[in-house]
Amino acid sequence: MHPAVILLVGVNGSGKTTTAAKLGKQFANQGKKVLLAAADTYRAAAVDQLQVWGDRLGLPVVAGQPGSDPGAVTYDAIQAAVSRKMDIVLVDTAGRLHTRYNLMEELKKVHRVSGKALSRCSPCHLAGPGRHHRSKCSPTGPAFKEAVKVDGIILAKLDSSAKGGMAFAIQQELGLPILYAGLGEKPDDLQRFDREAFVDGILTQK
Repeated sequence: MHPAVILLVGVNGSGKTTTAAKLGKQFANQGKKVLLAAADTYRAAAVDQLQVWGDRLGLPVVAGQPGSDPGAVTYDAIQAAVSRKMDIVLVDTAGRLHTRYNLMEELKKVHRVSGKALSRCSPCHLAGPGRHHRSKCSPTGPAFKEAVKVDGIILAKLDSSAKGGMAFAIQQELGLPILYAGLGEKPDDLQRFDREAFVDGILTQK
């Protein structure tokens, strides 16, 4: 059933906006018609950044006015995707801490809105900074998992020099698969996470 909708969630500075663009590029390379939704309406720079990425990659972007309801932006984006017969909608949500109750409730609303617009639940990917210490992600990850049923992890800023400890600590803590690893700032620097290749890379490091 089209379109598929994926919400990118996480804390501030976790790389969601750039990841949305990179993920869009991957899907477009597979022949999919992709639409980006700029649902981070609190940070004007986030909307501008996503629109710049959209122009650069040839991906349409639906955005609202600064401070507008992110749920409404998400709904409008999905409706636009339906009318344009798009395959995938990637929703860039605002970064938030799990301790901000009102913002977490707002994120739940965005998730509900996307589900109602399509009569099915939308998967959510948690974008996390792969190079930070484990304590920086706990208990944020479990809170997002509980709030919007996160189904996978994207390590947006994976630093291989960290010897993989963060990657496996996050996966163990959340019990979720690591879907992608971001290894740079270029559009093609988001790669499918290959556990075996990653471990081999760690073991061969000098």
